Amino acid sequence: MIEIKNLTKVYGGKAALDNVNLTLEDGQIIGLVGENGSGKTTLLRILAGLERDYMGSVKINGSKPGGRTNTIVSYQPDHLPLDKKTKIDEVVSIYEKFYDDFDSNKFYELIKGFDISSELKLGECSKGMREKIQIALTLSRQAKIYLLDEPISGVDPKSRKMVINTIIENFDYNGILLISTHLIAEIEKILDRAVFVKNGQIIINETVDDIRLKHQMGVEDYFTEVM
Repeated sequence: MIEIKNLTKVYGGKAALDNVNLTLEDGQIIGLVGENGSGKTTLLRILAGLERDYMGSVKINGSKPGGRTNTIVSYQPDHLPLDKKTKIDEVVSIYEKFYDDFDSNKFYELIKGFDISSELKLGECSKGMREKIQIALTLSRQAKIYLLDEPISGVDPKSRKMVINTIIENFDYNGILLISTHLIAEIEKILDRAVFVKNGQIIINETVDDIRLKHQMGVEDYFTEVM
């Protein structure tokens, strides 16, 4: 469970997140939807324990992000902070060292499905291939909460359905899957809940079923209307 109360994060005098209040229960796939620069990545980084300097309260299963929560939160950043000469096999070794719950066999199975050789160096991979590698790394941990930051933005349209299906097939509904995206149409069908973010604020937090029943439209059309 994620509980956020009065969360504000400021960079250089400007609020990236402005008094955010949000509660997310287990057993959901949630779309964190907004334009680039709306605050989505900042929120995910805070939940991942990578941003500590903020105002307000953030709790994951009752604990502040970082330390204890690192064992239950698996975060896919928007890029891998590793040298381009690093081989994929070496990335696996790094993850095995840092994460006790990392399943290398599962990782190799996932990238095989993506038709990616583990002998490649990161610099030899396209942007879409690197995103698939990051998704595979994230999903290969036995976590409770998965945070995916724009997981399909660099993936070619033909491969997006396969990537989304892979994400769904590897999600445990006892936890939470939080996906930030501006590509609403691509992921709408898998979402249980949509959270709209604009200028660092939560504008909408509704289940997808409620959006369709109450507003008689899909998530993408509703986003266009209210934002």
